[in-house]
Amino acid sequence: MGAGGAIGSRGLLPVLLLLVLLLGAAGPLLLQAEPAEPVSAERSLAWGPGLDAGIAVPVRYFYIQAVSAAGRNFSRSPPGRTQFKVVIKALSPKEVTRIYTPRPLDRNDGTFLMRYRMYGSVTKGLKIEIFYGDQHVAQSPYILKEPVYHEYCDCPEEDPEVWQDMMSCPSQEPQITEDFISFPTIDLQRMLKEMPAKFSQARGAIVHYTIRDNHIYRRSLGKYTDFKMFSDEMLLSLARKVRLPDVEFYLNVGDWPVEHRKANDTPGPLPVISWCGSLDSRDIVLPTYDVTHSTLETLRGVTNDLLSIQGNTGPFWENKTERALFRGRDSREERLHLVKLSKENPELLDAGITGYFFFREKEKELGKAQLMGFFDFFKYKYQVNIDGTVAAYRFPYLLLGDSLVLKQDSQYYEHFYIGLKPWKHYVPVKRNLEDLLEKIKWAKENDEEARKIAKEGQLMARELLQPHRFYCYYYKVLQKYAERQASKPEIRDGMELVPQPDDRDSVCSCHRKKPLREDL
Repeated sequence: MGAGGAIGSRGLLPVLLLLVLLLGAAGPLLLQAEPAEPVSAERSLAWGPGLDAGIAVPVRYFYIQAVSAAGRNFSRSPPGRTQFKVVIKALSPKEVTRIYTPRPLDRNDGTFLMRYRMYGSVTKGLKIEIFYGDQHVAQSPYILKEPVYHEYCDCPEEDPEVWQDMMSCPSQEPQITEDFISFPTIDLQRMLKEMPAKFSQARGAIVHYTIRDNHIYRRSLGKYTDFKMFSDEMLLSLARKVRLPDVEFYLNVGDWPVEHRKANDTPGPLPVISWCGSLDSRDIVLPTYDVTHSTLETLRGVTNDLLSIQGNTGPFWENKTERALFRGRDSREERLHLVKLSKENPELLDAGITGYFFFREKEKELGKAQLMGFFDFFKYKYQVNIDGTVAAYRFPYLLLGDSLVLKQDSQYYEHFYIGLKPWKHYVPVKRNLEDLLEKIKWAKENDEEARKIAKEGQLMARELLQPHRFYCYYYKVLQKYAERQASKPEIRDGMELVPQPDDRDSVCSCHRKKPLREDL
């Protein structure tokens, strides 16, 4: 599957071949258009999950590649004022629904990202028209003849295999495979006995979930479980899209991984699920609350999300400021050291602490930097990524930009790190930062190689961090967990139902659900 997007199995092979060409896997075979060439609407390309009715995500999206009349792919924004535009409306004039369709995002590499959010569902389908000027692009208009459901429509696909095929979920996720090696079987009775005593009292950030009949129940173990709102919203969203397996598990909503026992210890480790993993822990890792919440709230409640960032990557590479940038809180001592390095080497590094909490006594010495809009980060050619309390959750956003990421060596990781390689997708920096200045100098002296690493990192992030992939990942974790349970999940004492949100304002008639007897 290419970095540009994914669609269902129908017509998947030709799309994959297109993506290979579009995203550079063909290397020298990729033909680049000269900037002066005009765009051919007919020869330009459109693809992605937002052109498939069955792929329901909070914000649907697809991609456009500008192509010249000679068949060359543009590698930069097309010249002139003419732009791509998209019109989306219900296929049937009898169906009226609100669809938010902002202008396509220019990704500065000849491709455009189109997002749209449904505020109601349509049963007869959608008509998607893509124009360049007044001419239809590629196969436009695209007719989605099946029902198209909005985010809050509770209409799960009953067959998980059908759903995974429709979503083009990867057959394997390496991190999931690795995480479950320590847990060939899962003893729910042992967990029921040991989890509250071992983790909830000391850490106070464990939430005990049971999913039965696609309903979600939970109880909080400890005082610091407010972040359950993020796990609740993602689980509810997933349950609206596919029928979940019956499963009972414990989710750590705190910062740090909690299970440090090894597989051969007695007793062995417990399969706790967390948002962040570490080299010395056995926690099963899910996509962080940060990326899932921003996915759910794209085009609504957040501005920094994994789609919007792609159209706000700053100037072209050659026009970026040739310094490394860091802005962030004082959540790790190395960040303070970074500011000292910046004061001593301002020609190489611009680093500042924007808020003090852990080291308040250092504010007078180091100063406090003004807050900076995240999109403005990409005015700089190099981005320094340093751990916070755990892994720095800005890392996926930095990769999606158009800058080179200098990443501190870390024991912590998110679910997608396993797909990245140092010196291919980012430049590694020692944990104590002793080689950071040397790496910045290397990047300045090897500009083309630095640019190539930045691009490879961006393309890999576009592949791994597509919103629909998070749903696939969540489902596979729950599926693997359910397969290993040694007994039936139960709704335990103290658990409460987590209800689906009431969405009275949006019509939702699910074609997958049989009508109730009184409706017949």
